[in-house]
Amino acid sequence: MTAGVPVAITGMAILSPLAWTLDSFTATLRQGTSALRRVRTPGAPGAVAALLHDFPFSDWAATNLPARTASAWDRVVQQGGLPARSGACVAAQAVQAANMSASDLAAAGLIVAGNNLVNDSQYTAANSNKPPRPSYFTNHLDTDVLGRVSELLGIRGEGCTIGGASASAALAVIAAARLITAGFLQHCLVVAPATELGPLELGALEAAGALAPDDIRTAPQQLCRPFDRNRTGFVYGHGAAAVTLEPLDQARTRGIEPAAVLAGWAQALDANRGTEPDPVRQAATMTRALEHTGAQPTAVDYLNAHATGSRAGDASEAAAIRAVFGTGTRPLVNSTKPLTGHCLAAAGLVELIATVIQLRDGFVHANPATTDPDADAPHLAGTRSVDMPIELAMSNSFGFSGINACLLLRRHPAGGPL
Repeated sequence: MTAGVPVAITGMAILSPLAWTLDSFTATLRQGTSALRRVRTPGAPGAVAALLHDFPFSDWAATNLPARTASAWDRVVQQGGLPARSGACVAAQAVQAANMSASDLAAAGLIVAGNNLVNDSQYTAANSNKPPRPSYFTNHLDTDVLGRVSELLGIRGEGCTIGGASASAALAVIAAARLITAGFLQHCLVVAPATELGPLELGALEAAGALAPDDIRTAPQQLCRPFDRNRTGFVYGHGAAAVTLEPLDQARTRGIEPAAVLAGWAQALDANRGTEPDPVRQAATMTRALEHTGAQPTAVDYLNAHATGSRAGDASEAAAIRAVFGTGTRPLVNSTKPLTGHCLAAAGLVELIATVIQLRDGFVHANPATTDPDADAPHLAGTRSVDMPIELAMSNSFGFSGINACLLLRRHPAGGPL
């Protein structure tokens, strides 16, 4: 089965400690710059991370948003938590990039990726001596982001939140694409806000061996090492991203040059409630995505791996990649997480945008901290970026509880930046 109506990506936006414009994100990807820093007491869980805590949201809104949207910011968004503010930032930027009118927005769909987005705020509230504000009841819900973004932008079409752990954003893109190909929507905005982890989550993830423990002998930028023999786990990062999707023919009619075409997708479960990955099911998901695209494995030039730097996760994905693509030199593989940190629910959309940029501009960014690859690692980009033409790219997202998702992106023939 192949995809029906071609789906165009017509607007993109990114917000992370690494970059908050597409141009700066492109530059940091090319340079292999990492946003990872030591942000807490050395040795504490999550001591190394890439965080947005000091980002000036109100100043950003006043400078970067149209006057009408900026005037509504303080009333609608500013009192929200980090997920609401970061999600609103990227949402407003993405619809600007797609040149969507007020009538387009009124009929558009909105899907917000992620669940359990405000754990740190919940921890703080639970350990406070003050009674909670009445607004806490709605502010702590994941739907708070949906409500604030829809009010800010005037979106009145279909809307929901979709949670799937670290696969959330990819699942949200798939759901949006299905709504468009089925004819229910002509525009859909997908927003993946930043996720807050609190001390309980950070401590538990480190105890489980998923989060890389701090090592003061290692530079923070070298702590996340996907597919490396010496990898010790993932490094947490704040990141928010948004994309707008619409039928390719409609984008052409509107005179909008797509950044890329969403060529195919797949998602599947492992029938497993835990954290242990299943390389057989991961390979099956990639194969289904290729079948949906109507492409052979040999057609894929580049693969943005989910690769977090965990022992079991990277080994499983490497085995899945070998099962689908063999042991040759295609596709070339990298992971964006050493640069951005693991953005959790938003990871799939941050990495989709990274994939689109590399597809569009013809390069593969470095794996800067992977200096001693596993013998069984896939064919990896080195510690410097590589210029190469890319026609078809794959992006993987795998989440706890056996949630697998895969997206395939095709370069739009006209190419060129948005």
